[in-house]
Amino acid sequence: MEESGKNAVVFYGSQTGTAEDYASRIAKEGSSRFGLKTMVADLEDYDYENLDAFPQDKLAVFVLATYGEGEPTDNAVDFYEFIMGDDISFSGGGAAEDRPLANLKYIAFGLGNNTYEHYQALVRRVDAALTKLGAERISAAGEGDDGAGTMEEDFLAWKEPMWTELAAKMNLEEREAVYEPTFGVTEREDLSADTNDVYVGEPNKNHLEGKSKGPYNSHNPYIAPIVESREVFTVKDRNCLHMEIDVSGSNLTYQTGDHIAVWPTNAGKEVDRFLNILGLADRRHMVISVKGLDSTARVPFPTPTTYDAAIRYHMEICGPVSRQFVSALAAFAPDAASKDEMARLGEDKDYFKEKVSNQYLNIAQVLERVSEAKWANIPFSIMIESIQKLQPRYYSISSSSLVQKSKISITAVVEEIRVPGSKPNVVKGVTTNYLLALKQKQHGDEDPDPHGLTYAITGPRNKYDGCHVPVHVRHSNFKLPSDPSKPIIMVGPGSGVAPFRGFVQERAAQAKAGEKVGKTILFYGCRKPSEDFLYRDEWEMYKKALGESFELFTAFSRETDTRVYVQQRLSEQAALVDELLQKKGNFYVCGDASNMARE
Repeated sequence: MEESGKNAVVFYGSQTGTAEDYASRIAKEGSSRFGLKTMVADLEDYDYENLDAFPQDKLAVFVLATYGEGEPTDNAVDFYEFIMGDDISFSGGGAAEDRPLANLKYIAFGLGNNTYEHYQALVRRVDAALTKLGAERISAAGEGDDGAGTMEEDFLAWKEPMWTELAAKMNLEEREAVYEPTFGVTEREDLSADTNDVYVGEPNKNHLEGKSKGPYNSHNPYIAPIVESREVFTVKDRNCLHMEIDVSGSNLTYQTGDHIAVWPTNAGKEVDRFLNILGLADRRHMVISVKGLDSTARVPFPTPTTYDAAIRYHMEICGPVSRQFVSALAAFAPDAASKDEMARLGEDKDYFKEKVSNQYLNIAQVLERVSEAKWANIPFSIMIESIQKLQPRYYSISSSSLVQKSKISITAVVEEIRVPGSKPNVVKGVTTNYLLALKQKQHGDEDPDPHGLTYAITGPRNKYDGCHVPVHVRHSNFKLPSDPSKPIIMVGPGSGVAPFRGFVQERAAQAKAGEKVGKTILFYGCRKPSEDFLYRDEWEMYKKALGESFELFTAFSRETDTRVYVQQRLSEQAALVDELLQKKGNFYVCGDASNMARE
């Protein structure tokens, strides 16, 4: 901070990119409104033992997402374990009881989902730990709730009083906010998309040079072959995919219950929409260099690249839109009426909800509806800064590592949200439709277009040809008990049954090998057994292997006039469930966190 002349650092712990986005927004607003010299920092890049040397006249901000069962995000694991450690020690030698962080002034904002048991666990625990170590928090810690769908409004409601308190504490003067680019974007007439050192979607230099090598992780995907793909629904208007991903030779390993991350690309239709509304369609393959105008600014994708590649492979252009972003774009509107409309959307919470949030519009759709004219005045730099990086999507692995250690199964329902109204909108799942296109390609369709969407499924420079998909593995605490004789109770309606297929598959293999396997019961629900009963034949096969140890209780919500759900079946089997819990059985739930899981 001293070397770069900064007086405020915004740390983030992010799994899906949302916390990183909020961290960037805090840094940007602190700079433009209050003249703070801000920088954004990934927690895994910081030496935590130096926190005791943090200057008294500077500020630290912690934007922390809680992941899974109260866990830190991948990039926050080391920081979390350090700050929560029993024998914590800092560079100055002070122990916890010496209050070694007395000079540290900080702000905290947490991201969580109130349908999970350990809601906001990370920010609350870190906040308590920092305070115990002597640090001074400025303003109340904020909490955004994704479960209630209020994350954005929670953030906006929190930040204004936070800025007021911070300004008073640090003697800051507010000024009129003006856009100051973080990145410089230069069009390169001297390069073409065919030039060998131009990135056209490759995630890093090794992939660009065709020398992909591990370790494979959230920064470096493995381009894995899809060895099998099939539909597991038997109806035409809904899709659920089963895929087998081959990771042999990659050194990627998994344990039953882990997650696989799939790196998607944006649909061609949405890439075209984005390019068209910004007036970039005729320059889509123009090579651009992007560099940070500040030594601490990190470009979120490799360059030089093209407009098309940046948008298609690296920018979350179909993601939700914030009021703050809309407000920022008002200054670049093509005419006065559009500027006024953008300003109203940015200022009026209810109007924004009606016109944007409830319609599930992405940013290009918002601009189209405000004005059909080209928004050519919008700097591409503000789009890079304000739109999240396109993130991998995580799926529960639906196979057992004991049974197939080098093949990973995915079970994914292809997502679609239909929004009625005078201007109806149909929102398509970014990754699941991409996977559906890959499945169609594998089954002989030369030009797959699921639901009218097309994808660059052969990847940059055809590096994904032959039905390959970029992936990595994320380890999870959602595990079978180490003792297979321990009973387990699983509740997994719909595609929530995915990890439990892996659990039961593993226990069946253990039973075949002569191990003693405890009572294994599964509550599974779907609409109709003739339409969407996932892995129906397999359960019968596992039953033969496990015998009386395995019981499957089904609930069909559309089979008769009376709708039956897993909650009812669970209630009917209360005595059995209680018996297994008394025997220290494990209870697992995977599915709709907002409704079913809570009940």
